[in-house]
Amino acid sequence: MFSPATFNFLDALPRSNNRQWFEDNKAEYETLIRQPALEFITAMAPHLAKFAPNFRAEPKKVGGSLMRIYRDTRFSHNKTPYKTNIGIQFRHTLGKDIHAPGFYLHIAPEECFVGAGCWHPEPDALAQIRQHVAEYPEQWFAARDNRKFASHFTLEGDSLTRPPKGYAADHPAIADLKRKDFIGLSPLSKKEVIGNDLVKIASTRFSATVPLMKFLCDSMNVKL
Repeated sequence: MFSPATFNFLDALPRSNNRQWFEDNKAEYETLIRQPALEFITAMAPHLAKFAPNFRAEPKKVGGSLMRIYRDTRFSHNKTPYKTNIGIQFRHTLGKDIHAPGFYLHIAPEECFVGAGCWHPEPDALAQIRQHVAEYPEQWFAARDNRKFASHFTLEGDSLTRPPKGYAADHPAIADLKRKDFIGLSPLSKKEVIGNDLVKIASTRFSATVPLMKFLCDSMNVKL
């Protein structure tokens, strides 16, 4: 699917991040980025159906699992028009955007990884997750410390410096209640990304996050 040439294109993009260069190289983008990404998404669909049937793999050029390459520059000082990574997200059928629970593949020259969970959840969703952690800390610890999950993933993201309002500082899960992100990340090598086993690797690691994802889905009253 992906190849060394995929990384060559991504390497060149930051140095030539303008519309004219991108238009001149649009055919390479289609061949090296978009097409293999859509093939990966298609291949992942039957695997997701086995352990996360309510998460969708949509191999569409626009509006599906492949995240758009165009940056939203409206509120950013950085006005370069294109993202310099490949982002693929398998979202819950009820999710509207990247902040909903999801499985994620990130490919960039400087870093590649798979992820699962909630990144920057909306305030209501974050409140639901925290409340669920507070009410069922033992279930949370079991999901967080699950052997298969912990062998591949580490929990990443931002946290508050003080306990969130309404939660006691001595709560047994206070370190996790401070989290603003509930997402696990697992690094990938370039060799794994361009190899023949990427779908197998991704599906194996995603399936290892089922305890975490089920806990997050339960907190939002949706099915995994």
